[in-house]
Amino acid sequence: MKVPSWIKTTYSPQDNEMRALLRNLGLHTICEEARCPNIGECFGRRTATLLILGCICTRNCRFCAVEKGKPFPPDEEEPKRVREIVEKLGLRYVVITSPSRDDLSDGGATQFASTIRALRDIADVEVLVPDFGGSRDALKTVIDEGPYVLNHNIETVFHLYSTVRPMANYKRSLKLLEWAKEMGTTTKSGFMVGLGEGMDEVIGLMKDLRDVGVDIVTVGQYIRPPGGKVKVNRYLPLEEFDDIKIIAKELGFRGAASGPLVRSSYRARELARSLGQ
Repeated sequence: MKVPSWIKTTYSPQDNEMRALLRNLGLHTICEEARCPNIGECFGRRTATLLILGCICTRNCRFCAVEKGKPFPPDEEEPKRVREIVEKLGLRYVVITSPSRDDLSDGGATQFASTIRALRDIADVEVLVPDFGGSRDALKTVIDEGPYVLNHNIETVFHLYSTVRPMANYKRSLKLLEWAKEMGTTTKSGFMVGLGEGMDEVIGLMKDLRDVGVDIVTVGQYIRPPGGKVKVNRYLPLEEFDDIKIIAKELGFRGAASGPLVRSSYRARELARSLGQ
């Protein structure tokens, strides 16, 4: 299927500088590992979504380019290196994520908590967390450190989970977001379109997110990455993304972003700050 003209990736002269800085500190980004189409723009603005706990995932989501396999143990010095790059880049808002780490008893929650603590005095921290295997205690470990925003991506509509996310669980993800809201944090979730869902399912998904109190939603076009096992079913026209954003606001989301190249942490600072908190 031909990629439409409105989906364009960019290159920035700062790409090599950012990559060198990351490599020198032994750090990874989801921008690189997931082959994000916005990497040129974000690296050009000297921002990135930092990937803690390595770059190998224990799950086999079929839409994702992140390497699957057996990860290395957590690095206790990693939070310090994350702080170093945040200071070097002069960031005041930073997004931290990780691959799923089902090999760890807490799913990686302790490393998230340590990273938030390392950054607390220099930046607001948005975390994009995995589902921690459905552990409320693991989630609480993260929430107790006071992230600015707790993001967990629902990724797709219910009926596509077995095809797109065979090791994940739709209801478990909703429950995690519900718990996070109960614990008093601003919550956020994102999903892809173009995988074979209908508009009625998109609206149903957004209603499910609102039912558990999600504050911010992001909606973007699925673009098959190198290694992605799921084909694009349809490229949505721009006006459909506009319609989705209007519906999201009508459903009561405090913040909403919808567009072909919107990703869960794309321009995250601007979206979070728009809530006026």
